[in-house]
Amino acid sequence: MLVAVSLGWAMLQTGRFLISPLLPTIIADLGITEATAGIALSIFGGAYALIQYPSGEYSDRWNRTTLIVPGLLVLAAGFALFGLTNGVVLFFVAATVVGIGKGLFAIPSRALLSDLFTKQRGRALGIYAAGTDAGGLISSGVAILALTYASWRTPFFPVAIGLGLLTAAYAATTRDGYHVGETSLDVSGTVGRLVESSQQRETLVAFSLFYFMVGGIINFIPTYLAQTKGFSQGLAGLTFAIVFAVGLAVKPLAGSLGDRFSRRGIAVAGLLVAATGLMALVVASATVAIWFTVAFLALGYKAGFPLADAIIVDDAPDGGMGADLGAARALFLGANAVGPAYVGIVATYGSYDLAFGGFVVCLLVAAWLLFRNR
Repeated sequence: MLVAVSLGWAMLQTGRFLISPLLPTIIADLGITEATAGIALSIFGGAYALIQYPSGEYSDRWNRTTLIVPGLLVLAAGFALFGLTNGVVLFFVAATVVGIGKGLFAIPSRALLSDLFTKQRGRALGIYAAGTDAGGLISSGVAILALTYASWRTPFFPVAIGLGLLTAAYAATTRDGYHVGETSLDVSGTVGRLVESSQQRETLVAFSLFYFMVGGIINFIPTYLAQTKGFSQGLAGLTFAIVFAVGLAVKPLAGSLGDRFSRRGIAVAGLLVAATGLMALVVASATVAIWFTVAFLALGYKAGFPLADAIIVDDAPDGGMGADLGAARALFLGANAVGPAYVGIVATYGSYDLAFGGFVVCLLVAAWLLFRNR
Protein backbone atom coordinates (compact mmCIF):
# COMPACT_ATOMS: atom_id res chain seq x y z
CA MET A 1 0.00 0.00 0.00
CA LEU A 2 2.91 2.36 0.69
CA VAL A 3 4.26 1.75 -2.80
CA ALA A 4 0.84 1.97 -4.44
CA VAL A 5 -0.32 5.27 -2.96
CA SER A 6 3.15 6.84 -3.16
CA LEU A 7 3.32 5.94 -6.84
CA GLY A 8 -0.15 7.44 -7.36
CA TRP A 9 0.91 10.63 -5.60
CA ALA A 10 4.11 10.85 -7.66
CA MET A 11 2.19 10.32 -10.91
CA LEU A 12 -0.44 12.98 -10.21
CA GLN A 13 2.24 15.40 -9.07
CA THR A 14 4.10 14.82 -12.33
CA GLY A 15 1.03 16.13 -14.13
CA ARG A 16 0.49 18.92 -11.64
CA PHE A 17 4.05 20.23 -11.87
CA LEU A 18 4.12 20.12 -15.63
CA ILE A 19 2.08 23.33 -15.44
CA SER A 20 4.77 25.42 -13.71
CA PRO A 21 7.62 25.19 -16.28
CA LEU A 22 5.07 25.28 -19.13
CA LEU A 23 3.20 28.28 -17.71
CA PRO A 24 4.94 31.00 -19.81
CA THR A 25 4.12 29.04 -22.98
CA ILE A 26 0.54 28.40 -21.82
CA ILE A 27 0.07 32.11 -21.09
CA ALA A 28 1.33 33.04 -24.56
CA ASP A 29 -0.60 30.30 -26.38
CA LEU A 30 -3.93 30.99 -24.68
CA GLY A 31 -3.44 34.76 -24.80
CA ILE A 32 -3.98 35.33 -21.07
CA THR A 33 -2.25 37.48 -18.45
CA GLU A 34 -0.23 36.29 -15.48
CA ALA A 35 -3.09 37.39 -13.23
CA THR A 36 -5.55 35.16 -15.14
CA ALA A 37 -3.13 32.23 -14.95
CA GLY A 38 -2.73 32.81 -11.22
CA ILE A 39 -6.51 32.84 -10.74
CA ALA A 40 -6.83 29.56 -12.68
CA LEU A 41 -4.23 27.95 -10.44
CA SER A 42 -6.04 29.33 -7.40
CA ILE A 43 -9.27 27.73 -8.63
CA PHE A 44 -7.41 24.42 -8.84
CA GLY A 45 -6.11 24.94 -5.30
CA GLY A 46 -9.53 26.01 -4.05
CA ALA A 47 -11.23 22.89 -5.44
CA TYR A 48 -8.47 20.75 -3.93
CA ALA A 49 -8.92 22.45 -0.56
CA LEU A 50 -12.72 22.19 -0.48
CA ILE A 51 -12.70 18.42 -1.05
CA GLN A 52 -10.13 17.73 1.71
CA TYR A 53 -12.49 17.63 4.68
CA PRO A 54 -15.41 15.62 3.25
CA SER A 55 -13.06 13.08 1.66
CA GLY A 56 -11.26 12.68 5.00
CA GLU A 57 -14.40 12.17 7.06
CA TYR A 58 -16.00 9.85 4.51
CA SER A 59 -12.81 7.77 4.43
CA ASP A 60 -13.21 7.34 8.21
CA ARG A 61 -16.88 6.33 7.96
CA TRP A 62 -16.75 4.27 4.78
CA ASN A 63 -13.21 3.10 3.99
CA ARG A 64 -10.10 4.43 2.31
CA THR A 65 -10.51 2.54 -0.99
CA THR A 66 -13.99 3.96 -1.61
CA LEU A 67 -12.40 7.42 -1.93
CA ILE A 68 -9.00 6.52 -3.40
CA VAL A 69 -10.23 4.76 -6.54
CA PRO A 70 -12.71 7.48 -7.65
CA GLY A 71 -10.05 10.08 -6.90
CA LEU A 72 -7.59 8.44 -9.29
CA LEU A 73 -10.25 8.19 -12.01
CA VAL A 74 -11.18 11.88 -11.71
CA LEU A 75 -7.49 12.81 -11.87
CA ALA A 76 -7.04 10.83 -15.07
CA ALA A 77 -10.01 12.67 -16.63
CA GLY A 78 -8.70 16.06 -15.50
CA PHE A 79 -5.24 15.62 -17.02
CA ALA A 80 -6.81 14.41 -20.26
CA LEU A 81 -8.77 17.69 -20.32
CA PHE A 82 -5.52 19.65 -19.94
CA GLY A 83 -4.25 17.87 -23.04
CA LEU A 84 -7.40 18.88 -24.93
CA THR A 85 -7.36 22.53 -23.79
CA ASN A 86 -7.86 25.03 -26.63
CA GLY A 87 -8.99 28.07 -24.64
CA VAL A 88 -9.11 29.67 -21.24
CA VAL A 89 -12.51 28.16 -20.33
CA LEU A 90 -11.36 24.56 -20.77
CA PHE A 91 -8.13 25.44 -18.95
CA PHE A 92 -10.22 26.54 -15.96
CA VAL A 93 -12.40 23.40 -16.19
CA ALA A 94 -9.38 21.08 -16.34
CA ALA A 95 -7.82 22.83 -13.33
CA THR A 96 -11.04 22.38 -11.36
CA VAL A 97 -11.42 18.68 -12.22
CA VAL A 98 -7.80 17.93 -11.28
CA GLY A 99 -8.28 19.81 -8.00
CA ILE A 100 -11.34 17.71 -7.14
CA GLY A 101 -9.59 14.44 -7.98
CA LYS A 102 -6.52 15.36 -5.98
CA GLY A 103 -8.73 16.23 -3.01
CA LEU A 104 -10.50 12.86 -3.19
CA PHE A 105 -7.17 11.00 -3.23
CA ALA A 106 -4.93 13.01 -0.91
CA ILE A 107 -6.49 12.52 2.54
CA PRO A 108 -7.63 8.86 2.31
CA SER A 109 -4.19 7.84 1.02
CA ARG A 110 -2.42 9.68 3.85
CA ALA A 111 -4.88 8.25 6.39
CA LEU A 112 -4.26 4.76 5.01
CA LEU A 113 -0.53 5.10 5.68
CA SER A 114 -1.20 6.54 9.14
CA ASP A 115 -3.36 3.47 9.86
CA LEU A 116 -0.60 1.11 8.79
CA PHE A 117 2.44 2.92 10.23
CA THR A 118 2.04 4.14 13.79
CA LYS A 119 5.57 4.10 15.24
CA GLN A 120 7.16 5.26 11.96
CA ARG A 121 4.34 7.53 10.82
CA GLY A 122 6.61 10.46 10.02
CA ARG A 123 8.93 8.33 7.90
CA ALA A 124 6.04 6.75 5.95
CA LEU A 125 4.47 10.15 5.30
CA GLY A 126 7.88 11.47 4.31
CA ILE A 127 8.32 8.72 1.71
CA TYR A 128 4.81 9.42 0.41
CA ALA A 129 5.41 13.17 0.30
CA ALA A 130 8.66 12.60 -1.60
CA GLY A 131 6.41 11.49 -4.47
CA THR A 132 5.82 15.20 -5.02
CA ASP A 133 9.50 15.68 -5.70
CA ALA A 134 9.85 12.57 -7.83
CA GLY A 135 6.97 13.90 -9.91
CA GLY A 136 8.51 17.35 -10.01
CA LEU A 137 11.84 16.02 -11.28
CA ILE A 138 10.14 14.00 -14.00
CA SER A 139 7.95 16.93 -15.02
CA SER A 140 10.95 19.27 -15.29
CA GLY A 141 12.60 17.01 -17.85
CA VAL A 142 9.38 16.22 -19.69
CA ALA A 143 8.52 19.92 -19.95
CA ILE A 144 11.84 20.66 -21.66
CA LEU A 145 11.22 17.85 -24.16
CA ALA A 146 7.67 19.07 -24.79
CA LEU A 147 8.80 22.65 -25.42
CA THR A 148 11.52 21.42 -27.78
CA TYR A 149 9.79 18.67 -29.74
CA ALA A 150 6.03 18.88 -29.17
CA SER A 151 3.15 20.97 -27.85
CA TRP A 152 2.72 21.93 -24.20
CA ARG A 153 -0.48 19.81 -24.25
CA THR A 154 1.22 16.56 -25.25
CA PRO A 155 2.72 15.36 -21.93
CA PHE A 156 -0.63 15.47 -20.09
CA PHE A 157 -1.93 12.47 -22.04
CA PRO A 158 0.68 9.94 -20.75
CA VAL A 159 -0.08 11.14 -17.20
CA ALA A 160 -3.80 10.47 -17.73
CA ILE A 161 -3.10 7.01 -19.15
CA GLY A 162 -0.70 6.16 -16.32
CA LEU A 163 -3.26 7.14 -13.68
CA GLY A 164 -5.89 5.02 -15.43
CA LEU A 165 -3.61 1.98 -15.38
CA LEU A 166 -2.70 2.57 -11.72
CA THR A 167 -6.40 2.77 -10.84
CA ALA A 168 -7.00 -0.63 -12.42
CA ALA A 169 -4.00 -2.12 -10.61
CA TYR A 170 -5.01 -0.67 -7.24
CA ALA A 171 -8.63 -1.81 -7.61
CA ALA A 172 -7.48 -5.32 -8.49
CA THR A 173 -5.11 -5.70 -5.53
CA THR A 174 -6.71 -3.85 -2.61
CA ARG A 175 -8.15 -6.03 0.15
CA ASP A 176 -10.85 -3.50 1.00
CA GLY A 177 -14.21 -3.54 -0.69
CA TYR A 178 -16.37 -0.51 -1.39
CA HIS A 179 -18.78 0.85 1.18
CA VAL A 180 -20.91 3.99 1.10
CA GLY A 181 -22.56 4.75 4.42
CA GLU A 182 -23.67 7.80 6.38
CA THR A 183 -23.21 10.99 4.35
CA SER A 184 -23.71 13.66 7.01
CA LEU A 185 -20.63 15.56 8.20
CA ASP A 186 -19.74 16.37 11.81
CA VAL A 187 -18.22 19.75 10.92
CA SER A 188 -18.70 21.35 14.33
CA GLY A 189 -17.16 18.41 16.18
CA THR A 190 -14.12 18.30 13.93
CA VAL A 191 -13.53 22.05 14.01
CA GLY A 192 -14.00 22.05 17.78
CA ARG A 193 -11.25 19.46 18.22
CA LEU A 194 -8.85 21.36 15.94
CA VAL A 195 -9.21 24.71 17.72
CA GLU A 196 -9.60 23.36 21.24
CA SER A 197 -6.35 24.84 22.57
CA SER A 198 -4.28 27.92 21.78
CA GLN A 199 -1.39 25.66 20.78
CA GLN A 200 -3.51 23.97 18.14
CA ARG A 201 -4.90 27.27 16.87
CA GLU A 202 -1.45 28.80 16.48
CA THR A 203 -0.20 25.64 14.79
CA LEU A 204 -3.00 25.93 12.23
CA VAL A 205 -2.14 29.59 11.58
CA ALA A 206 1.57 28.79 11.23
CA PHE A 207 1.10 26.05 8.66
CA SER A 208 -1.51 28.13 6.80
CA LEU A 209 1.14 30.84 6.33
CA PHE A 210 3.61 28.16 5.24
CA TYR A 211 1.20 26.74 2.65
CA PHE A 212 0.34 30.26 1.40
CA MET A 213 4.02 30.76 0.65
CA VAL A 214 4.34 27.38 -1.04
CA GLY A 215 1.35 28.02 -3.31
CA GLY A 216 2.91 31.18 -4.68
CA ILE A 217 6.54 30.05 -4.89
CA ILE A 218 6.08 26.65 -6.50
CA ASN A 219 3.84 27.94 -9.29
CA PHE A 220 5.92 30.95 -10.27
CA ILE A 221 9.61 30.12 -9.67
CA PRO A 222 10.29 29.19 -13.34
CA THR A 223 8.46 32.29 -14.58
CA TYR A 224 10.25 34.43 -11.95
CA LEU A 225 13.65 33.13 -13.06
CA ALA A 226 12.83 33.71 -16.73
CA GLN A 227 11.44 37.21 -16.35
CA THR A 228 13.45 38.62 -13.43
CA LYS A 229 16.78 36.76 -13.50
CA GLY A 230 17.10 36.52 -17.29
CA PHE A 231 17.06 32.70 -17.47
CA SER A 232 15.94 30.92 -20.62
CA GLN A 233 12.90 28.66 -20.21
CA GLY A 234 15.16 25.60 -20.42
CA LEU A 235 17.54 26.89 -17.73
CA ALA A 236 14.62 27.97 -15.55
CA GLY A 237 13.15 24.47 -15.85
CA LEU A 238 16.46 22.84 -14.89
CA THR A 239 16.80 25.18 -11.92
CA PHE A 240 13.25 24.33 -10.90
CA ALA A 241 14.30 20.66 -10.83
CA ILE A 242 16.75 21.47 -8.00
CA VAL A 243 13.74 22.08 -5.72
CA PHE A 244 12.52 18.53 -6.27
CA ALA A 245 15.92 16.87 -6.14
CA VAL A 246 16.45 18.37 -2.68
CA GLY A 247 12.92 17.54 -1.54
CA LEU A 248 13.26 13.90 -2.59
CA ALA A 249 16.00 13.46 0.01
CA VAL A 250 14.79 15.91 2.67
CA LYS A 251 11.19 14.75 3.20
CA PRO A 252 11.86 11.18 4.39
CA LEU A 253 14.75 12.47 6.53
CA ALA A 254 12.61 15.20 8.11
CA GLY A 255 9.84 12.70 8.80
CA SER A 256 12.28 10.28 10.46
CA LEU A 257 13.78 13.06 12.60
CA GLY A 258 10.26 14.07 13.61
CA ASP A 259 9.63 10.51 14.82
CA ARG A 260 12.73 10.67 17.02
CA PHE A 261 12.74 14.29 18.20
CA SER A 262 10.37 17.29 18.27
CA ARG A 263 8.31 17.69 15.11
CA ARG A 264 7.67 21.35 15.88
CA GLY A 265 11.32 22.07 16.62
CA ILE A 266 12.45 20.62 13.30
CA ALA A 267 9.68 22.51 11.49
CA VAL A 268 10.90 25.80 13.03
CA ALA A 269 14.43 25.15 11.79
CA GLY A 270 13.11 24.38 8.32
CA LEU A 271 11.05 27.59 8.16
CA LEU A 272 14.04 29.72 9.18
CA VAL A 273 16.25 28.07 6.56
CA ALA A 274 13.54 28.63 3.92
CA ALA A 275 13.22 32.33 4.85
CA THR A 276 16.97 32.78 4.54
CA GLY A 277 17.04 31.02 1.17
CA LEU A 278 14.17 33.10 -0.18
CA MET A 279 15.80 36.37 0.88
CA ALA A 280 19.04 35.26 -0.77
CA LEU A 281 17.19 34.32 -3.98
CA VAL A 282 15.73 37.81 -4.31
CA VAL A 283 19.17 39.47 -4.15
CA ALA A 284 21.21 36.83 -6.03
CA SER A 285 22.14 37.53 -9.65
CA ALA A 286 24.82 35.03 -10.71
CA THR A 287 23.52 31.71 -12.04
CA VAL A 288 25.50 29.53 -9.62
CA ALA A 289 24.43 31.69 -6.66
CA ILE A 290 20.80 31.33 -7.71
CA TRP A 291 21.18 27.55 -7.86
CA PHE A 292 22.54 27.50 -4.31
CA THR A 293 19.79 29.77 -2.98
CA VAL A 294 17.08 27.66 -4.64
CA ALA A 295 18.58 24.54 -3.07
CA PHE A 296 18.74 26.23 0.34
CA LEU A 297 15.12 27.38 0.03
CA ALA A 298 14.05 23.83 -0.86
CA LEU A 299 16.08 22.36 2.01
CA GLY A 300 14.07 24.44 4.44
CA TYR A 301 10.53 24.35 3.16
CA LYS A 302 10.38 20.75 1.91
CA ALA A 303 10.84 19.53 5.49
CA GLY A 304 7.51 21.07 6.48
CA PHE A 305 5.16 18.79 4.56
CA PRO A 306 5.47 15.44 6.41
CA LEU A 307 5.83 17.27 9.73
CA ALA A 308 2.60 19.24 9.27
CA ASP A 309 0.61 16.10 8.45
CA ALA A 310 2.13 14.10 11.30
CA ILE A 311 1.49 16.86 13.88
CA ILE A 312 -2.21 16.95 12.96
CA VAL A 313 -2.54 13.14 12.94
CA ASP A 314 -0.75 12.81 16.30
CA ASP A 315 -3.46 14.95 17.93
CA ALA A 316 -6.40 13.28 16.18
CA PRO A 317 -8.65 10.80 18.03
CA ASP A 318 -9.18 7.20 16.95
CA GLY A 319 -11.76 7.08 14.20
CA GLY A 320 -11.36 10.77 13.44
CA MET A 321 -7.94 10.83 11.83
CA GLY A 322 -9.16 11.41 8.29
CA ALA A 323 -11.66 14.08 9.33
CA ASP A 324 -9.13 16.07 11.38
CA LEU A 325 -6.41 15.81 8.76
CA GLY A 326 -8.87 16.70 6.01
CA ALA A 327 -10.22 19.74 7.83
CA ALA A 328 -6.74 21.01 8.73
CA ARG A 329 -5.46 20.51 5.20
CA ALA A 330 -8.55 22.22 3.81
CA LEU A 331 -7.48 25.29 5.77
CA PHE A 332 -3.84 24.92 4.71
CA LEU A 333 -4.72 24.44 1.07
CA GLY A 334 -7.22 27.27 1.12
CA ALA A 335 -4.28 29.47 2.05
CA ASN A 336 -2.18 27.68 -0.56
CA ALA A 337 -4.78 28.46 -3.23
CA VAL A 338 -4.53 32.19 -2.56
CA GLY A 339 -0.74 32.14 -3.08
CA PRO A 340 -0.70 32.01 -6.92
CA ALA A 341 -3.31 34.76 -7.23
CA TYR A 342 -1.30 36.91 -4.80
CA VAL A 343 1.91 36.46 -6.80
CA GLY A 344 0.19 36.94 -10.15
CA ILE A 345 -1.50 40.17 -9.08
CA VAL A 346 1.51 41.65 -7.24
CA ALA A 347 3.83 40.71 -10.13
CA THR A 348 1.44 42.26 -12.67
CA TYR A 349 1.06 45.56 -10.83
CA GLY A 350 4.29 45.60 -8.79
CA SER A 351 7.16 43.10 -8.99
CA TYR A 352 8.05 39.49 -8.22
CA ASP A 353 10.63 40.65 -5.68
CA LEU A 354 7.91 42.48 -3.77
CA ALA A 355 5.68 39.39 -3.77
CA PHE A 356 8.50 37.11 -2.61
CA GLY A 357 9.49 39.55 0.12
CA GLY A 358 6.00 39.18 1.56
CA PHE A 359 6.53 35.43 1.73
CA VAL A 360 9.69 35.92 3.83
CA VAL A 361 7.57 37.71 6.44
CA CYS A 362 5.05 34.82 6.38
CA LEU A 363 7.80 32.26 7.03
CA LEU A 364 9.22 34.22 9.96
CA VAL A 365 5.80 34.63 11.59
CA ALA A 366 5.09 30.91 11.11
CA ALA A 367 8.43 29.98 12.68
CA TRP A 368 7.69 32.22 15.70
CA LEU A 369 4.25 30.67 16.25
CA LEU A 370 5.61 27.12 16.14
CA PHE A 371 8.58 28.05 18.36
CA ARG A 372 6.17 29.35 21.02
CA ASN A 373 4.44 25.96 21.04
CA ARG A 374 7.38 23.61 20.38
